[in-house]
Amino acid sequence: MPGRFWRRRGRQASEEAPTRTDIADPVYKEIALQLTSTAENSTPDWSTSFGYIEDIGDGRGYTGGLVGWCSGTGDMLELLQAYTKAAPGNPLGRYLRLLEQIMDAAYEDRPALSHRLLDPSFVADWSSAAGDPAFQRTQQEERDRVYWRPALEEAARDGVGPLGLALYYDVSVNHGLGDDEESFGGILAAARRARRTPARGGDESKYLAAVVETRVGILKAWGDYQRNGRQHIHSGLLDAGNLELIPPFRWSVYGDTFALGSYPEPR
Repeated sequence: MPGRFWRRRGRQASEEAPTRTDIADPVYKEIALQLTSTAENSTPDWSTSFGYIEDIGDGRGYTGGLVGWCSGTGDMLELLQAYTKAAPGNPLGRYLRLLEQIMDAAYEDRPALSHRLLDPSFVADWSSAAGDPAFQRTQQEERDRVYWRPALEEAARDGVGPLGLALYYDVSVNHGLGDDEESFGGILAAARRARRTPARGGDESKYLAAVVETRVGILKAWGDYQRNGRQHIHSGLLDAGNLELIPPFRWSVYGDTFALGSYPEPR
């Protein structure tokens, strides 16, 4: 598959980068969202993914939206609960009770139950709802509440920079929050045991490499590891020494190549 290269108008690469103490600068959030979007939806333009919905065969039922909310893990139910609160009578509200039934079932039964209870209209209704500004707003708010803000808080605590923040966010999206060894908190805890964080005087590159290595171990245990998979985004930038995510730079994931030519405008 030919590589895809994408550039967006914004701050020029020659401009001074935001300072390390300004990790909460929205430009870093936009870059992180774009990096993760290439892993989730094969495009840096995350705003095109509100209507994405399919069963990717990973044992989590339907996967949809900006960060891949899943019918078999509970976060999709929380998303639609928030959407229904914001927009009563929306076309997805009728699936709340069915999603609750799915979540009441054993984990291994949820993928099949997702089809049995949600088909045949769920995919079409999700795609239709994607044009609703209230649904788009709810997806962004839930993304920030569940995944972005915890990643930002932990990145600030550990003293990592923009690349570390992007890595933390991607781990939170891919592995989910929690303290077990397979989740965001557990992966960070294992990396912190292996290497000191920058906040504790450790070498940032070595610490982030430990995060990547720990994550790779989990992906291999899941049977979800690919050499050019989503961990390659951050390991490639780490190998290039671009801890500050200063453009221009390129990254690759799942065989596709992308590029950021200048600082993007936050959205």
